[in-house]
Amino acid sequence: MSRLRIFHHDAPQAPLLATDDHAAIAAELARIGVAFEQWEAAQPVKPGDPPEAILAAYRADIDRLVEARGFKSVDVVSIAPDHPDREAMRAKFLDEHAHKEDEVRFFVAGAGLFSLHVGDKVYEVLCEAGDLIAVPDGTTHWFDMGPTPSFVAIRFFTAPDGWVGHFTGSDIARRFPRFETGQAR
Repeated sequence: MSRLRIFHHDAPQAPLLATDDHAAIAAELARIGVAFEQWEAAQPVKPGDPPEAILAAYRADIDRLVEARGFKSVDVVSIAPDHPDREAMRAKFLDEHAHKEDEVRFFVAGAGLFSLHVGDKVYEVLCEAGDLIAVPDGTTHWFDMGPTPSFVAIRFFTAPDGWVGHFTGSDIARRFPRFETGQAR
């Protein structure tokens, strides 16, 4: 189940707010300029389906988003728990960073944990199948796919180098909970 927890950036042990209500998640995130939507597939899809089938299942929402935001490319990424590079892939974005373009991800299957550092708050967003999150460019954040990553996501890009992480050097991400197998939701 999707979840939002909001923390003061100096108190990772005590959430100021915790909710799994999609409307409440969307409303809280909208206050900081982050879009959070729920999408449904036009036809059933599952991990292992070819990217063309996955994109076709969400074509109406994809086209709406591409038109509204001017994205130039869309792709599908799939990570399984037995991926040989899973540890390196997880570590790649565990530290606080920002991008030069919006980071927009739609979770077709599985889950991932986005933590957004905005002002003096950290917004921890557990995204699961059916969730779209759009993190505005320049927003500092980190992403955790967990030690046994399992997800299929649709990614949206404006420029080839836009998704490159620009790291802040802060250790804040190390002070907050990680996305661990079997963690309490």
